[in-house]
Amino acid sequence: MDISAQIALFLISLIANIFSAFSGGGAGLIQFPALIFLGLPFGVALATHKVASVALGLGATLRHWRSGQLERRFSAFILLTGLPGVLLGASLVLRVDDRVAEIALGVLTMSLGIYSWFRSDLGQHYAPRNRDRRGLVVGGVVLLCIGVLNGSLTSGTGLFVTLWLIGWFGLDYKRAVAYTLVLVGLFWNGAGAVTLGLLGTIRWSWVPTLLLGSLLGGYIGAHLSIVKGNRWIKRAFEVVTLAVGIKLVIG
Repeated sequence: MDISAQIALFLISLIANIFSAFSGGGAGLIQFPALIFLGLPFGVALATHKVASVALGLGATLRHWRSGQLERRFSAFILLTGLPGVLLGASLVLRVDDRVAEIALGVLTMSLGIYSWFRSDLGQHYAPRNRDRRGLVVGGVVLLCIGVLNGSLTSGTGLFVTLWLIGWFGLDYKRAVAYTLVLVGLFWNGAGAVTLGLLGTIRWSWVPTLLLGSLLGGYIGAHLSIVKGNRWIKRAFEVVTLAVGIKLVIG
């Protein structure tokens, strides 16, 4: 890539990851199609995007971990239930036609935003619940299923984790986004990137530019999610879910 293309790639990655870190997911809405537009085949673009997404999680971790909002035991629970699904999804994605799945996921993603819009009080207050055995089992099974989607699809699955943490476990938007960006962005995407790297091809020459944009975007977006209130994050979540959903449906 020439220098102008590298600058464009950096700016795309920076903007995509700022929005993602602020709203709790959706970086692939902008970044993944851009990689295809710039000439990468689908499988190579997906693997390269997953590698860059790890930097989003790292940038968010650097900012969120200092805020003291993450519980270690609950963080470990999200990792242990989601990671097996991520590995399974990443091992299957390169062998299946994902168009039908993308349309279904797009419709479901849009429904998340619509649901949040009509629930004005959703995620505005921190009221933890479902931490007993039954609640953790149900919550863990759903996180496992979301992990499969995370490993096999390009964007939007972090948004599912954000809303599930709010709706089932009673987190507010600020805490839910923190968990999503740190655990999904860094660890889930990291596992998916390793799996896709072993099974597919990564365009390593593009990775440094993407990593820099993702790292800075993740930090800036995480900072915004901390200093802004739940209402701002909720609105950003609704806008991003609708945009991701439409993009997945129209292809």
